[in-house]
Amino acid sequence: MKVFVILPAAGIGTRMAAAQPKQFLALAGLPILIHSLRAFAAVPRVSSIYVAVRQQEIPRVQAQIAEFLPLEFQSGHSQSESAHRLIHVVSGGDTRQDSVANALAALPAAPEDIVLVHDAVRPLIDAATIDRTIDAVMEHGAAIVGLPAIDTVKQVERTAHGALISSTIPREYVVLAQTPQGFRCDLLRRAFAEAAADGFLGTDEASIVERAGQPVAVVHGSAANLKITQPGDLALAEFYLAQRS
Repeated sequence: MKVFVILPAAGIGTRMAAAQPKQFLALAGLPILIHSLRAFAAVPRVSSIYVAVRQQEIPRVQAQIAEFLPLEFQSGHSQSESAHRLIHVVSGGDTRQDSVANALAALPAAPEDIVLVHDAVRPLIDAATIDRTIDAVMEHGAAIVGLPAIDTVKQVERTAHGALISSTIPREYVVLAQTPQGFRCDLLRRAFAEAAADGFLGTDEASIVERAGQPVAVVHGSAANLKITQPGDLALAEFYLAQRS
């Protein structure tokens, strides 16, 4: 059994209001995408990583991999392996779902292999959480990283005058989804094929797999595994990195 990782990184990131896509912004001197790649490169159970980026960004990503990653792959992998063999850059699509589908089609994976999908802009994922996710997929067939809700959760109705609360959802029934999200390869491919045939666009991979009738387990995540979306998130990520140091 092999473990493949897909990093969809074709987004533009308009909410970040930056001059370039957020996955290329610097975090502690390195592109955010490189931090995410390093995290998975440090896990010995990971066989290959596939990064889906916009066609015009492929040369930039390949150059960053060559500059920042070769030595990282000597931890947990054989000395003969290099970043160029372990990381593959493929063309992404207009949506996250398209990008994951493109990478999924490129994987030389067997039905029983495991596929992890991780947000390229969650650079602080840790090896222990990745390992727990792999274990959960082995047991359940599908698993995501998530956090219990801390705040009270309200369901609302949108009106011309703003949002009006329609109900309160008990927090014990709510999980805030993170990544990685992991699945047996045959299950993920079947779910994506069904979604494509029906024109269904999911909010994440788990929603597509849930639609296919597969229960999805939850692995406890971390507040540090934040998704960098807005300018203030970079400062928070810097804080978490400093705490690790």
